Amino acid sequence: MKIFCIARNYVEHVDELKMGRVPSAPVFFMKPDTALLRNNDPFYVPSFSREVHYECELVVRINRVGKCIAERFAHRYYDEVGLGIDFTARDVQRAAAEAGEPWEMAKAFDHSAAISPEFVKLSELGGDVQNLHFEMTLNGEVRQKACTSQMIFTVDRLISYISQFVTLKIGDLIYTGTPVGVGEVKEGDELTATLEGRKLLDFDIR
Repeated sequence: MKIFCIARNYVEHVDELKMGRVPSAPVFFMKPDTALLRNNDPFYVPSFSREVHYECELVVRINRVGKCIAERFAHRYYDEVGLGIDFTARDVQRAAAEAGEPWEMAKAFDHSAAISPEFVKLSELGGDVQNLHFEMTLNGEVRQKACTSQMIFTVDRLISYISQFVTLKIGDLIYTGTPVGVGEVKEGDELTATLEGRKLLDFDIR
């Protein structure tokens, strides 16, 4: 099982982090399976970072094997979605980027990819993956709120693009990018997230 994460897929988030131009093609990186944080278990802030940020994202789960998938056929490769949090050690990422070095340590550390215990059939959500509303709250305050229609690159485009480089297999996860509103988590915080009004994430920060 592989975890793909999409960077810079919402315009306002690109502006928020001053990440340069809107990309002309999808940008993705990967996390190991040890990054998964399941079952709404608590997230423990790692000792090596003093600035861990949340990034709430729609997550698509692949349901068949595919390579070099044409975009028009990409919808055949998923039928359910969930929510996830891409936790980022922002201080570690910033230092690595400034040094021109890879920043896997900031993204791929253990339990840095929270995943909702439940995935929902698209058919139960209206069937249109590009018209889904989700939001994330921290201690009861809405911090991120978006519709997938705001994505720069659609889910089908992401699947087609990734599959040109890496074979997709059953159970692979695609974190489709985060909207504006990312921020820091601290010990004692409570993080929740809903998809079309369904609460899928609800866990503590420790």
